Amino acid sequence: MAAETAKKFEALERQAQTLMGVFVAAGHEAVAPSMIQPADVFLDVVGETLRARTYVFTDHNGAELCLRPDLTVPTCRLHLERHPEGNVAAKYCYNGPAFRFQPQGAASTHPREFRQAGIEAFAAGDRETADAETVATIIKAMKAAGLGAFKLRIGDLGLFSALLTASQMPERWRTLLTHQFWRPDAFRAELKRLVSSQAEALQGIPAELVRSLDPSKPDDAENTVGRYLERRGIELVGARSVSEITASLLDIVADGRAVPLPRQTADVIETYLQVRAPADAATARIEDLLRGKGVDITPALDTFDRRLALLADAGVDLAHTEFSAEFGRSLEYYTGFVFEIAVPGLGPTSPVAGGGRYDSLMHAAGAQRDVAAVGAAIHTERLLAAIEGANR
Repeated sequence: MAAETAKKFEALERQAQTLMGVFVAAGHEAVAPSMIQPADVFLDVVGETLRARTYVFTDHNGAELCLRPDLTVPTCRLHLERHPEGNVAAKYCYNGPAFRFQPQGAASTHPREFRQAGIEAFAAGDRETADAETVATIIKAMKAAGLGAFKLRIGDLGLFSALLTASQMPERWRTLLTHQFWRPDAFRAELKRLVSSQAEALQGIPAELVRSLDPSKPDDAENTVGRYLERRGIELVGARSVSEITASLLDIVADGRAVPLPRQTADVIETYLQVRAPADAATARIEDLLRGKGVDITPALDTFDRRLALLADAGVDLAHTEFSAEFGRSLEYYTGFVFEIAVPGLGPTSPVAGGGRYDSLMHAAGAQRDVAAVGAAIHTERLLAAIEGANR
């Protein structure tokens, strides 16, 4: 058993050297971010799924820390330590362990401790070029390591965002639907709720309180809610503050007074999310869907097409690349183009690599504003398993 473990470790080390060699040759600086990270950034941005799988602990000084569940956020923090504004162009690569709790128990394709070899690019002037270069570099590295057949799937949260922006609805509904994008069942439930009579949202809230709240005056509303709770001797239970309770009530009241979302708008959104097609046929499919619906996302589709052209120029076979409108990966910090690479032997639930654009993450990590950023990582144990399986 020890000999087998040592052999696997040696194989992973050789593979890592190959991957890092390709990354460095592509202009990425090799870095080694800390494995122990402040927990707050991760817990705020990674999303519900990964948040529940992050190993969190408190040190002797009371600081809440975590074992990094991926290396993207640590690399963002490393870049900000060097360039506090975050707006200096830089490209990094890394190879090291990450840690995630596995609810069903550790397995060979889903271990609690696993290695990621990846790349990140910050503040690139041309976003689509950086996206295409990221995909091409990851594919080149895996081929250099010995990977043969694979499947590439792409998505684009930029198209989804453009669709919501072009659809008539309150901004808070766009925010809500964007938040639920990664949870298909919850997304459909919210869409159904927005189409139905919003007056149902007010059930269970005292009529006196509903009449006295004005969503356009949030400061006055907080005082109103505070006085209401005090008059009735209602004590706050749990961690919610008066401000948080007021914000929630204002959203409910605003929804209760709003005109329901048109059924046609909801149908367009639902139908868009069902689009699956070869990447080079996706634009035509989306244009057919939106034709005559009064929804124009031409600029976003032009950006999508330009990225596809750059991917094709980099040697990516678009005819055998699948576009899925509902695909957003499991990490909620993504804001635009996303992709995953799967191999037949491991299946779609165990991708060997994935990544995408995350232009808001640097702001969450401490920058003063959003910074253009894109990256990707290879799950090196899965890559090794795929290569060894193909060679048997």
